Amino acid sequence: MAKRPITKETGEAAILGGAVLGGGGGGSMEKGRLNLRGALEAGEVVLADIDDIPPDTVLITGSAVGAPAAAEARVEPKDYVRVVEILKENGCPAPGGFIPNECGGSSITNGWVPAALMGLPVVDALCNGRAHPTGVMGSMGLHRDPGYVSRQSAAGGDREKGLYLELHVAGKLGSASSMIRAAADKSGGLVAVARNPVAASYARAHGACGALRQAMDLGERMRKAMPRGGDVVLASILNFLGGEHMVTGAVARKEIVTRGGFDSGSVIVGDFETTFWNEYMTLESRGERLATFPDLIMTLDAGSGLPVTTAEVKEGQTVILFVVPADRLILGEGMRCMELMEEIEPVVGKKIVEYIR
Repeated sequence: MAKRPITKETGEAAILGGAVLGGGGGGSMEKGRLNLRGALEAGEVVLADIDDIPPDTVLITGSAVGAPAAAEARVEPKDYVRVVEILKENGCPAPGGFIPNECGGSSITNGWVPAALMGLPVVDALCNGRAHPTGVMGSMGLHRDPGYVSRQSAAGGDREKGLYLELHVAGKLGSASSMIRAAADKSGGLVAVARNPVAASYARAHGACGALRQAMDLGERMRKAMPRGGDVVLASILNFLGGEHMVTGAVARKEIVTRGGFDSGSVIVGDFETTFWNEYMTLESRGERLATFPDLIMTLDAGSGLPVTTAEVKEGQTVILFVVPADRLILGEGMRCMELMEEIEPVVGKKIVEYIR
């Protein structure tokens, strides 16, 4: 795939498909559209295949970290530019391109605004082709390199309420990510982040190459199906990704706790119970485990077919619950690190590692 502009139409498709691939997380489509609009107003947004990028080119990951359901969460498009400036002010090399950290309704657009302003490409080598809760999960296995120094910057928060803050941190990847998560908590729940400069050759070997294009293709199929309702949208998703429809029904109960920059809790639809940590983590029915992260567990609004995240789903809402196996997704190296999967277990109170195929 040669370099080509992301238009309003293809950007909207990426946001829609990305929202499904977010698996309950990855931010809202509303915020994604805000980023898309900001990027298109700033200049041309060019999408490039990783094979079109010289291997020694420095790529920076664009991200957003926090709890999307937090009442005071606020990140503006200009914050995504500021975080790149902060990295450069602290000695990081100038980037030659940007990679989004994951798929999601807004996170798939991370890096688009500074890319447009700086005249640099968005490279289709995402850190992960689905959404994930922790920054380390979206760092392409860099935490396994004892010599790697993670450099991360954050900016966000409601300026009018005095919650805006900026931060730069350098150190071991896990420690740096924890500091960024704390910044999200202190700023009201969400921050824009730029992090982990790497060579394009590393992203090619360890990233989710082609995931952005997959989201665009998925979103275009969904867009065409939407006039015919949720069941037809579901069919368009399963025909493209594979997977299985679990249940359509009203949300009987939703429990959510926002703490430490994360959302966690559970959603029950009929006999089916999910747990989530930003993203859906487990799905069970009558005590039987049916799906486990990084499998894609996702909900759609039954009427419109629009993706519904864990932050957005409401008790009484009629939803379509479906599953796509992990082997049908384009995943980054972080999804193959079982030591990171272990971190999920105490949060959701369920075994994870023993269920991952």
